[in-house]
Amino acid sequence: MKNKPLIGTLIALVVLVLAALFFSSRKESIAQNEKEVVKIGILQFVTHDALDEIERGIEDGLADAGYEGSNVKLTLLNAEADQSKIQTMSKKLVNDGNDIVIGIATPAAQGLASATSDIPVIMGAISDPVGAKLVKNLDQPEGNVTGLSNHVPLAQTVELIEMVTPDAKTIGVLYASSEDNSVSQVKEFTQYAEKSGLKVVEYAVPSTNEITTTMSVMTGKVDAIFVPQDNTIASAFPTVVTAANAAKIPIYSSVDTMVKQGSIASVAQSQYDLGLETAKIAVKILAGKKVSEVPVKVVDTGTPTLNLKAAKELGITIPDSLLEEADIAVKVDE
Repeated sequence: MKNKPLIGTLIALVVLVLAALFFSSRKESIAQNEKEVVKIGILQFVTHDALDEIERGIEDGLADAGYEGSNVKLTLLNAEADQSKIQTMSKKLVNDGNDIVIGIATPAAQGLASATSDIPVIMGAISDPVGAKLVKNLDQPEGNVTGLSNHVPLAQTVELIEMVTPDAKTIGVLYASSEDNSVSQVKEFTQYAEKSGLKVVEYAVPSTNEITTTMSVMTGKVDAIFVPQDNTIASAFPTVVTAANAAKIPIYSSVDTMVKQGSIASVAQSQYDLGLETAKIAVKILAGKKVSEVPVKVVDTGTPTLNLKAAKELGITIPDSLLEEADIAVKVDE
């Protein structure tokens, strides 16, 4: 009976030790779970169909790889083409401690790259990452930036213009002077077009505010219009289509969403698929790959895509040979 206090003390000590072990294990488990939550920041330059499709593809691609639900914190910010917001939002995504950040469109990727030299920056469909000074070496990125480059198939685009509208001799190119990727595309397009005997007239606008006035001047001087992959023009594309249709001038674009909005044709790249490919690159980095080990993926081919309704309204007959190989984005009765 004399040992009862000692036994009680021992039991109390055992209970305390077990409790300490339990709470310590629980604390470690909670810390481990918190550590396993992957933080991903996405900065989109502006709202329009093409970039929205890229963003949707990125989210779906991440989900396909298991980055969804409670194990990921995804932050999506949209600068709505405001340069000051790009800088502010880039800093926020960096300061929030995201594991990776993804920039959709060149200005967004540039903003993120300027905000951090440590966190991996994934480019979401950047047409000219070298010209935009995001990377120097596509095969072995030397800094903290890699991702996807969708090089618009401009040689194919010139061939498409000649096939659909063989009588068009003067091509007006509408683009934003503020977008580095557009400037490089226009230069390359002009080279291919002039080799084919076409005359190219450039119409650069500083913002969407000048599009209506520029279109009123352009439509009286050109036989067809080409719009490169340009976020400023894309965000006001319905205005471009309305003016071109009134003047009975066909528009050739560079993305599939613009064909659905009213351009007559494009050697198109699926913006959603570009988003999926961007997500695959992000997943490699999240899995532990170094940026230098993940080359920039270049997508430089596309599929002829047609708007048959626009062609009919403009009185343009699409060659049978093209109809056989092209995707139809809009049918005659749509």
